[in-house]
Amino acid sequence: MIPEMKRATYEEFLKISQEKRAEFIDGSIYLLASPSFEHQMTISKLNLEFMRYFEGKECIPVISPFDVIFEDEKTGDIHVVQPDIVVICNKKFITEKGYKGVPKLIVEVLSPSSASVDYIKKMQLYSYFGVCEYWIVNPRNKSVQVFVLDNGVYIEYAALSQKGIVKSAVFENLEFDIENVFNF
Repeated sequence: MIPEMKRATYEEFLKISQEKRAEFIDGSIYLLASPSFEHQMTISKLNLEFMRYFEGKECIPVISPFDVIFEDEKTGDIHVVQPDIVVICNKKFITEKGYKGVPKLIVEVLSPSSASVDYIKKMQLYSYFGVCEYWIVNPRNKSVQVFVLDNGVYIEYAALSQKGIVKSAVFENLEFDIENVFNF
């Protein structure tokens, strides 16, 4: 028999997250390890591309650490994540504690310790709450996967490795050469 994991409360998460970077998904607390140089450079290069595109536009990209708080009105459950990059189009939901709303686009840069959470837990969470577009970026194999929400489920819109032009499905003309992102 597999032992049942104890669910943490939101209050327990808040206490832990005062001292350590953490995320809270489905009653589980995920402690975040310090990212590698490769991980941080990939985020920095991606953010440059996003900042160029969104300059003067309504939406803004924000990099981690920055809490995105999803509240389920049906169940009362609260989930807190720190995506590597989040694109916010409704600034009125930005609070002192983070963003309480549904971003249009979220980017997660994979780390060996977080890959399963990014592909399973976060993908389920983001689709449930209606995040239109979800990118998973892997600096180790220099790849980008773009997923688009279709009837509540993510479908792969694009998958590039090593080279090519990555394009957003949601933001018109948001595109760039992935070699620029992994060239450091």
